[in-house]
Amino acid sequence: MIKAYLDHASATPLRKEVIRAMEPFYGQYFANPMTIYDLGTGVKEKVEEARAQVADLLGAAPERIVFTSSGAEANNMAVKGVALANRKKGNRVIVSAVEHHSVLNSARFLERLDYEVTFLPVDSNGQLDPERLAKTLDEDTVLVSVMHANNEIGTIQHIAAMAALCKDKGVFFHADCVASVGQIPIGVEELGVDLLSISAQPIQGPKGMGALYVRKNVRTMPLIHGGIQERGMRAGTENVPGIIGFGVAAELAAKEIDENRKKLESLRNDLIHGIRERVPKATLTGHPEQRLPGHVSYCFQAIEGEALIFLLSQNGIYANTGSACASKALKLSPVLGALGVAPDVAQGSLVFTLNRTNNRQEIEHVLDTLPGVVERLRMMSPLWKDEIETAE
Repeated sequence: MIKAYLDHASATPLRKEVIRAMEPFYGQYFANPMTIYDLGTGVKEKVEEARAQVADLLGAAPERIVFTSSGAEANNMAVKGVALANRKKGNRVIVSAVEHHSVLNSARFLERLDYEVTFLPVDSNGQLDPERLAKTLDEDTVLVSVMHANNEIGTIQHIAAMAALCKDKGVFFHADCVASVGQIPIGVEELGVDLLSISAQPIQGPKGMGALYVRKNVRTMPLIHGGIQERGMRAGTENVPGIIGFGVAAELAAKEIDENRKKLESLRNDLIHGIRERVPKATLTGHPEQRLPGHVSYCFQAIEGEALIFLLSQNGIYANTGSACASKALKLSPVLGALGVAPDVAQGSLVFTLNRTNNRQEIEHVLDTLPGVVERLRMMSPLWKDEIETAE
């Protein structure tokens, strides 16, 4: 049976080159990079080489990169760190309604500290209108955080336009680029951002590694206090093997981004069009054109996403869903809710995220299998029976 792993936003395998680069730093080059003897200084040099590799992927200066344990930590550092360090400047934070939970929950944490937080709505494609943001900015706004691309619906935001608006008002701007890193070019100068979060995992680097770009003269408060690692911005002994692997993955991603983008766009378009042609009552979610090259997300009326994922996995197809069952009740995706997707449609969410390892045979396997799985679930659904009766 063909195996089609299409959940790379959730987890993706390390590249062989990354594994090979990391291995010596678990044994031979084990020393702490903060030590002053040669065993440690040699490791420190390798850490700085990796920092430069990650910086090159973003078009940034190496000293502006702070290594973290994940994209989620980088988001926390950006939102909480900037707000707390610049409270005298203002106590208002603005985020979009479709941010990752690490941004949304950081903003809600700030609310408990008496910050004013505004959650801006998006349109039916998941995009935030820069004009809406412009009307919302005021003299108390200290930070705006908007993700570059959404991991659930694939929509790409107008980051450069929004960052420019914030710059004119003297407001710091942060972009969560975890979903977009390695799929589309990311340049900190082109985007005009003050802070930018990425993760190693989406580019087939090690889990447990992320980074935050912090523009010069942007004040942030550390979330982890202790030593002077990462220029005093994040205490704790460095995860040297993870940093080395992150650097190699970043270098490879930068070299291959144009080639991979073309491949992913072709596979994505075949999957989008194939589902539209073969499955009735299937709704594409996210922007139809301004979306990530390796992202396809649909909602299928009258079925539950988790049941769909389970049956697909029995056929060797691995994907994800925005809905989740909890305590015998279906919890609908807050992202789809923000888009205005009806609950009976949103519960049938299906998300495919592709990377460079996927191929056309896998896409064909999905298109041959998915229609039958959807039909099987609908035949068991009272909602679908009601739909048929209403249509008749």
